[in-house]
Amino acid sequence: MTEKTLESYNDVFADIVNVLLFKGKRLIGEDDLTPESLRSIYKADGKLHEQERDVAKRWQKGNVRIAILGFENQTEADADMPLRVISYDGAAYRSQLLKDKKAKVSNDRYAVVTLVLYFGYKHHWNQAGNLLGRLQVPEELKPYVSDYKINIFEIAWLTDEEVSMFQSDFRLVADYFVQMRKNKGYVPPKETIKHVHEFLQLMTVMTGDHRYEEAYETPGRRPSNMCEVMEAAERKGREQGLEQGLEQGREQGLEQGRIRATIKTLNRYVRRKQPIDSQVLADIAEDNDLTVERVREIAKENNVVLPC
Repeated sequence: MTEKTLESYNDVFADIVNVLLFKGKRLIGEDDLTPESLRSIYKADGKLHEQERDVAKRWQKGNVRIAILGFENQTEADADMPLRVISYDGAAYRSQLLKDKKAKVSNDRYAVVTLVLYFGYKHHWNQAGNLLGRLQVPEELKPYVSDYKINIFEIAWLTDEEVSMFQSDFRLVADYFVQMRKNKGYVPPKETIKHVHEFLQLMTVMTGDHRYEEAYETPGRRPSNMCEVMEAAERKGREQGLEQGLEQGREQGLEQGRIRATIKTLNRYVRRKQPIDSQVLADIAEDNDLTVERVREIAKENNVVLPC
């Protein structure tokens, strides 16, 4: 759920819709948006099931509702996306009928629009973009099957002009994926992030790189732009690398100490011509926090002949 928080802010939500649907025209203002229920119930196999959208808002002017707008975030192309979207949209249309029954009046109907935001940058969306593209339908039946197109927006393939139209933190999100697609790398800008924590949560989920959120949680001054985020992430990486190196060094030191102690004990038994039976090997292993098999390996590696 955390990756959806940034898009839930009205300034970010309106910005995404204004750029992707209206080519940068500011048709939706922050005050035109109100929360819409993300959950809907449907019945299948005689049981009630729940489905949940990623983000949804009501767009209205005064008391006039214009549309329900929803986002679905995808890092991978989903073959069943047309079925998912039609179920979300259908539930929203169904709710208009149910509200009329309760109110016993016939209200105006309003549109439901879902935007699928695809964040993959290694390849284009390569699954169906409409209902007929997902179904196996005999040619004779196709004229009678209603199609349903879904609105897929490939964020990494936006043009530089389109990216520049964004006025919210989403511009930084789009810029990251466009750079990764075009350059296979990322040069962070110094532009200030408004919703820092939520922005970094989204980046963590969409990239799979936990250093973004860790950069926010690192003690000290919180980052305010992507330059500072990347610097904090690199610093965190160096610190983790140092800690891992020290831990590995400690483990290696302990292991070497165990080996030396084991060899010393084995040699003492050999010099004294004392029998080394299974009990003696078990005692040596226990004293040095090793297994009996490891004691035998150490003896073999150091040419210590164990009596039969």
